[in-house]
Amino acid sequence: MKKRLLIQILFTFALLAALYGFTTYSLNRYESKSTEAIYSHVKAKSVTEDDPTVYFTNDISSEGLMDIYAALGRTANGKVAVKVHTGEPGGYNFLSPDLIKNLVQSVNGTIVECNTAYGGSRATTTMHQQVAEDHGFTAIADVDIMDASGYISLPVTGGTHLTENFVGANFNNYDFFIILSHFKGHAMGGFGGAIKNMSIGIAASRGKSWIHSSGNSTTGFYGNHNNFLESMAEAASSVANNLGDNILYINVMNNLSVDCDCMSHPAEPTMADIGILASLDPVALDQACVDLVYAADNGHDLIQRMESLDGIHTLEHAVEIDFGSRTYNLVDIHSNTSVNDIEIPAVNVYPNPSKREINIPDHKKYDEIKIFDINGRMVLMQKSNSTINIERLNQGRYVMQLMNNGKKVATSSLIKE
Repeated sequence: MKKRLLIQILFTFALLAALYGFTTYSLNRYESKSTEAIYSHVKAKSVTEDDPTVYFTNDISSEGLMDIYAALGRTANGKVAVKVHTGEPGGYNFLSPDLIKNLVQSVNGTIVECNTAYGGSRATTTMHQQVAEDHGFTAIADVDIMDASGYISLPVTGGTHLTENFVGANFNNYDFFIILSHFKGHAMGGFGGAIKNMSIGIAASRGKSWIHSSGNSTTGFYGNHNNFLESMAEAASSVANNLGDNILYINVMNNLSVDCDCMSHPAEPTMADIGILASLDPVALDQACVDLVYAADNGHDLIQRMESLDGIHTLEHAVEIDFGSRTYNLVDIHSNTSVNDIEIPAVNVYPNPSKREINIPDHKKYDEIKIFDINGRMVLMQKSNSTINIERLNQGRYVMQLMNNGKKVATSSLIKE
């Protein structure tokens, strides 16, 4: 008990030290910029058609979340784990169960977590399950604390600090993972998004210590700061490499506090909500979120938190170990426009909504048309034509992909009446 109390006190001091700026890791990689200057970064000349796509919507709702999932075009099959932070008691910025309910239930998903390494109210499985219940997550899905029965080791390939990553023993019980992250600040990592959620979040209790210590200890959480940031990227890569195509990533940019959902008394957000982003590349996804914070008019506090802890170094190291890309094509799924040099043309199919047929403008530009439901399942595929018969589709929202030579060159939302 004395040891656990000491660990809790030390962890609290570390968080307070970061919160009040006692760190020396400010490298100021970004200076204050105008929105135009930020988007000049997003629209870098190095962006190509082969760079990953990051999808965006400013609709922070259950419907917007379903739309962004469908836009990815990858279906979560089999036994699906949804990795989400269930929040610390006293906190309130974590993703709302009402927001994620439809997505989780549409894939028949299980919400997964792992116990903490620093004590607190989520250090044991019993306490952790109680927190999940208190915060409303058990009301929408089963909750699995994956390290309840121990841990397994995943190999880390090409790492500087780690050769293995210790994740919850129940990791192998799942066929597919949705990494559903609340993007926000963090008092140790600078920011928390997909990379943190799939590294620290999926790591068993001893695995969290292993990452924090850069592979030197399975207890505690202290070590060289930059090595810790790099170890998060390495641990995340082991999860992605293990799952292959059986994983996707979604970040929700709301309640943008400088503090993580692991804080029981987080700072109030001082900037406006931004939207929901998704990608099949977690590095591109986190980079897009960082860029949008810099592009915001009121992101000063979160920018200061990210810079003071050199949070961007996690993504820099990810690229160094050939895990993901920091260049990307950012596509707004509702306006069908891209902010990058390579734009996806806007396609306004009509009538929309429709009961029977829709018309495809300039249909000869495309050789194939695919339609996906809100669960990401392809429900129609045919050669491009001036009209598409959708009479057999059920009522609801769909995403249309217009293809040419095997590449998606345009998208459009569709409502079937």
